[in-house]
Amino acid sequence: MEQKRIQALGDELYQAMLSREAVAPLTGRGEDISIDDAYHISLRMLERRLADGASIIGKKIGVTSKAVQNMLNVHQPDFGYLTDDMVFNSGEVMPISDRLIAPRAEGEIAFILKKDLTGPGVTNADVLAATECVMPCFEIVDSRIQDWKIAIQDTVADNASCGLFVLGDQAVSPRKVDLVTCGMVVEKNGSVLSAGAGAAALGSPVNCVTWLANTLGEFGITLKAGEVILSGSLVPLEPVKAGDYMRVDIGGIGSASVRFA
Repeated sequence: MEQKRIQALGDELYQAMLSREAVAPLTGRGEDISIDDAYHISLRMLERRLADGASIIGKKIGVTSKAVQNMLNVHQPDFGYLTDDMVFNSGEVMPISDRLIAPRAEGEIAFILKKDLTGPGVTNADVLAATECVMPCFEIVDSRIQDWKIAIQDTVADNASCGLFVLGDQAVSPRKVDLVTCGMVVEKNGSVLSAGAGAAALGSPVNCVTWLANTLGEFGITLKAGEVILSGSLVPLEPVKAGDYMRVDIGGIGSASVRFA
């Protein structure tokens, strides 16, 4: 795909984010868009965000669990960038009505790094050694593509459907919790909505971060010390609207909550 077209599509998605008006699927326009093209489109979108004053604070892995893959009919992981204007503290009110188009909440485990990770060749042991702590997290994903009608190229181009995220108020060493068997319970408006375990995300959230480090390494990109890495949902995505309240509890790690406005 020509560079001018890549920039135009990245600009289109950026404007869709600002205006909160979704656009037609990129893959439904008769153009041949490769996954590599899609990542370059997402980088153009990121370039626009950074020019507007945002800064990168981490990365996310998306579409890691079978529940989410089946829901979206996308059957491989992807990644996106987290910026400082996306993050909220546990218990804060999140203004999704002003910021997002079609928000969906997912519970996951966030990794905070203390050392750089540069692939290829990163192992799970490397990830654990580089991780300062893990925290409970809600990611509120959003799609600038109409009605979430996405192929893998659409969500990749759209910064892995990044929206906003909430970090919990507790943090533990990754060596003090079994990240494969730890259980997650998600509540919505006071009722239990779903449950999952660490194994739902590619067998372990650690596998997800390892995959990300090695995949980004192919693009010459490093996971940096201090960054937040969202490792992927352990439960199905849940549509949310203003007035909803959600809470996630993860065994051995802690909880996070958010109220939407």
